[in-house]
Amino acid sequence: MKRKLRMGMVGGGRGAFIGNVHRMAANLDGKIELVAGAFSSDPEKSKLSGEDFFIDPARAYGSYQEMAEKEAALPEDQRIDFVSIVVRNNLHFDVAKTFLEAGIHVICDKPVTFNLEQAYELRDIVKKSGLVFALTHNYTGYPMVKEARRMVRDGELGRLLKVVAEYPQGYAVGDVEGEGQGQIANWRSDPDVAGASNAMGDIGTHAHNLVRYICGLEIEEMCSELTAFIPGRELDDDGNNLIRFVGGAKGIIYASQISNGDENALNIRAYGTKASIEWHQEEPNDLIVKYANAPRKVYRRGNDYLGEDAKKYSRTPFAHPEGFIEAFANIYLAAAEAMADRIDGNKPPAAGYDFPDIDDGVAGMAFIQTAVESSASDQKWVKFPEV
Repeated sequence: MKRKLRMGMVGGGRGAFIGNVHRMAANLDGKIELVAGAFSSDPEKSKLSGEDFFIDPARAYGSYQEMAEKEAALPEDQRIDFVSIVVRNNLHFDVAKTFLEAGIHVICDKPVTFNLEQAYELRDIVKKSGLVFALTHNYTGYPMVKEARRMVRDGELGRLLKVVAEYPQGYAVGDVEGEGQGQIANWRSDPDVAGASNAMGDIGTHAHNLVRYICGLEIEEMCSELTAFIPGRELDDDGNNLIRFVGGAKGIIYASQISNGDENALNIRAYGTKASIEWHQEEPNDLIVKYANAPRKVYRRGNDYLGEDAKKYSRTPFAHPEGFIEAFANIYLAAAEAMADRIDGNKPPAAGYDFPDIDDGVAGMAFIQTAVESSASDQKWVKFPEV
């Protein structure tokens, strides 16, 4: 492709952490430029945010509906190629549907929709449109996560027996004793905005997605317990899931916002008959490989002994760490490849494109729904819905 992809953004205006992350990630490889946006539900704030990002004032829109309509009406060589959606959960479906029906590719923050029913409907819309839809489960973008997946696919672990994925945070523990109200006011604890779950929906879905991405395992049944430790909170701030995977492997997926002292300690351990692997998000450049009768190894990002995917998505030589922004950027990079191929009329590669898609989004919403259903049920073990 002989030009940059033109990007629009919905949400992510002044003061929005995740919007800034997406803009930095999209810009990292020089293949994308931000040219339009509806950055806030407040038209004035959207306009001011557009000034911050050096957007043409005529393309800093007052609503996403106006943005989709006017961008779709522009000549093909001017309109946005895709939109990045970084609004709250309850708007994901409506915004994505609007732009897909306007013929515009979509990159959406997770979870994909407000509930599973919307996820099924959005999948139908995506499939019918033939457009690119990427979901920013950013932890799949780390090179050593890609190396872990290669090892599983190549049979280096043997048959998988057990997988443990954990996502503990401790930022909300201060409110457990009623010491403050800040976290109760967080929109992620509002069921009308966040959906049916807080901790499991917000961060537990990342742990679940990591299991699917690395191990290729689908859930058969779940036994879940979700708890709201913070007084007054309607949604969970801690959750534990026992997992039975299709094929016989067992697992544990745990997510928490009251794990005192932990910051962003996402990690995964996969145990096979030949070897095991362990990866920690806070030390993302290392992949630990363990054996029953041999010393453990530590594989390091940026080295020639790694697989092709790990090397492709590394930007710096070994001993020069990469992290959170780069992992996000790898989602944008892979989605940009897919969009460029569509625009140029190229056939997709035989292996497809390496970014989470609408099917991953549907699986994530099924995970949330099943965890909530199981936690509320006396039966406990609940069948996973069809994804």
